Amino acid sequence: MPPFRQVGEKQLPQEIIFLAWSPKRDLIALVNKAGEVLLHRLANIQRVWSLPPSENTGKEVTCLAWRPDGKILAFGLADTKKVVLCDVEKPESLHSFSLETPISCMQWMEVKVENSVLTSFYNAEDESNVLLPKLPALPKNYTATAKIFSEEKSDEILKLLGDVRLNALVLGGDSGQIEIYAYGMYKIATISEVYGSCLGLCLSNDLKSLSVVTELTTNSMPEITYFQLDTSLLSDCLPEVTRMARKFTHISTLLQYLQLSLTCMCEAWEEILMQMDSRLTKFVQEKNTTTSVQDEFMQLLLWGKASPELQALLMNQLTVKGLKKLGQSVESSYSTIQKLVISHLQSGAEALLYHLSELKGMALWKQKYEPLGLDAKAIEDAITAVGSFILKAHELLQVIDSGMKNFKAFFRWLYVAMLRMSEDHVLPELNKMTQKDITFVADFLTEHFNEAPDLYNQKGKYFNVERVGQYLKDEDDILMSPPNTEGNQWFSFLQSSTHLKESPLLFPYYPEKSLHYVKRQMEAVIDHCLTKPAQIIGMSVQQKRCLPLYQVPASEEACPRLISLPCLWNDKSQNLHYVIFRMLESSSSKVFLLRQPTDLSRSINDALLAVSIGNSLNSSAAEDTETSSYSCLDARFYDDDILTVVLRDNSEVEGKDRVLAQLPLSFLYSDEETEDGFTWDTSKRLEEQYQDIPTRTVFLESQGRLLENMKAHYVSVNGIRKVACVLSSNLRHVRVFEMDAEDDGEEEEEEILHSQDVTEEEEELNQSADDGQTNSAEAVDVTEESLDS
Repeated sequence: MPPFRQVGEKQLPQEIIFLAWSPKRDLIALVNKAGEVLLHRLANIQRVWSLPPSENTGKEVTCLAWRPDGKILAFGLADTKKVVLCDVEKPESLHSFSLETPISCMQWMEVKVENSVLTSFYNAEDESNVLLPKLPALPKNYTATAKIFSEEKSDEILKLLGDVRLNALVLGGDSGQIEIYAYGMYKIATISEVYGSCLGLCLSNDLKSLSVVTELTTNSMPEITYFQLDTSLLSDCLPEVTRMARKFTHISTLLQYLQLSLTCMCEAWEEILMQMDSRLTKFVQEKNTTTSVQDEFMQLLLWGKASPELQALLMNQLTVKGLKKLGQSVESSYSTIQKLVISHLQSGAEALLYHLSELKGMALWKQKYEPLGLDAKAIEDAITAVGSFILKAHELLQVIDSGMKNFKAFFRWLYVAMLRMSEDHVLPELNKMTQKDITFVADFLTEHFNEAPDLYNQKGKYFNVERVGQYLKDEDDILMSPPNTEGNQWFSFLQSSTHLKESPLLFPYYPEKSLHYVKRQMEAVIDHCLTKPAQIIGMSVQQKRCLPLYQVPASEEACPRLISLPCLWNDKSQNLHYVIFRMLESSSSKVFLLRQPTDLSRSINDALLAVSIGNSLNSSAAEDTETSSYSCLDARFYDDDILTVVLRDNSEVEGKDRVLAQLPLSFLYSDEETEDGFTWDTSKRLEEQYQDIPTRTVFLESQGRLLENMKAHYVSVNGIRKVACVLSSNLRHVRVFEMDAEDDGEEEEEEILHSQDVTEEEEELNQSADDGQTNSAEAVDVTEESLDS
């Protein structure tokens, strides 16, 4: 195997606690102790973007994972109990969801099973793309909307959907609860079959088995335990799970789209529309006359003359210029909201109805979908809730339409009246006022300017001139001025017809509720409809193996546990779960490999192996394994056949004692006979019987590289991209290697890298790193020494 070629090295300003390579690109994601998520390129670890912590998402990142296609990055937050999905192209949150407990680890896997039913589903065109119009992109000029819809493309929402092939985000919690999210968005299983805090987990690519390593702290030292769970229901019903999950993911993205549409509408509605209410209320409180405000305006309309109090209100507080600006603002806001309701809110709700109706059809196929917990009645309730939301959106449109006509007529008339009061010239076209316009103004005054004591008691004001805002304000569940349904023939007909009133074909209508209230009610019903399958599938998961491994030595507590053994890996070619772990301080020269089949049919007695590292890079196979001076600091699976390890050579001086090496599994498991002698007593911890575990000795020879002048401790690898990133024990010094490149010309390569232009920030960081670093390996930070002790 050729030596590894170093392609980048960097000192970072903050301590790194997580790092993960992209599965598809030469990108590595880092998380530092400040809660910042960073994305770097391979070449000289050049920063692509950074996502700082925020109050909305959270600051305490606990885990990190890439979607299999490399387009989405997921990370979990302990302080807000959230999982955030981030776009790889730019530092923006695409989607987030809350959890009951903080998560400690995650894995994002892709299902590799192939069968004719799934293949036809993967290759078939999504009918919703043909039958439904594309959702229009939301306006760019609204700050609170998510940026995924800010591009010119109207199908940016499909970024969240990703490929049709099923992938699953598996989350492990501090309390042992495990949740599986199809496509990273829809929860398909809630599992509570393990105890302790999850350190690592791995769902097999055939969905038959889930392996988990947990840490349980009792009165004594923390204990590490390995669990293997049977998830065969997911595997047996894979086509049904995929179809159901895909449909639910469509629904989840549409709910987010509706939320963002409503946010845009709220931003289009401005607080300036409430100025008329507040000023009229102040006028009522200060005026000395007993005449009502409605009468004051009616006199102005009929006789063209205003009382001194009303004239003072109009000319001093409102002003001609202010009235004109207010009228333009009202008209612009109403028009924008109207467009958003028609093109976005209704389009999204109709698409939601389509997907829920298809889901109901699936639920009626009880033979296929009833075992998964799909309930036709719950879906029918969700369809009804969406229908009520559409009715409320239609009501808002009617209020806007009526309000725009009345407001235009009122502002036009009042503008002319104020011009006359100020003795300004009135244009001839403004002087013309038809009987219809007079009727509009009179209706407006009658409807809006009635003083209402009950309204004053509830809201602290006398008037509610502007009626659209009450639909959009989230804190208002009840409309202060609901639409007047008296005299409506359809309402009278419904009230008189008992059968129609109770008909399931008619959507319920809530005339006194706001749009936000009906939306929240719809989301709650849909959420109930989505959660049942997760409960049913979660209850089907059974614990098959519980193997206590070892207790954590006190010396381990000095090292950060964030990037540490044990770790898990799923062998895609053989459907095996591998677990790597260390046990006792006295056996730190060995690393243990636990191999378990995902079909849970084989015995566990021949599945465990201890790996010991030979004396030196050039040792011969004849040397005694007892004289080994290497201890394993970290180990990761490079691919299905190779293990990447960071070793410490205890016989070497500091600065020349760290080695990056590759260990082939095919060599370790080539002699099956050596594994037959160990019988695992599962009633005891493995550390109490590890002396009998078969041991294989590996000699590094040309498969290792000395890491000079670096106290390397952790490693992250990507066998697909053939790269590795080594992190020092002080968590601030990283080196990147190409693992299959020749080492020739490495010095020239490094010179080219160092000669490249860097940003001011990078220059400062490099300068500070150079100032604090000497050529001697003895000048090491005290933190490093304490972490490595």
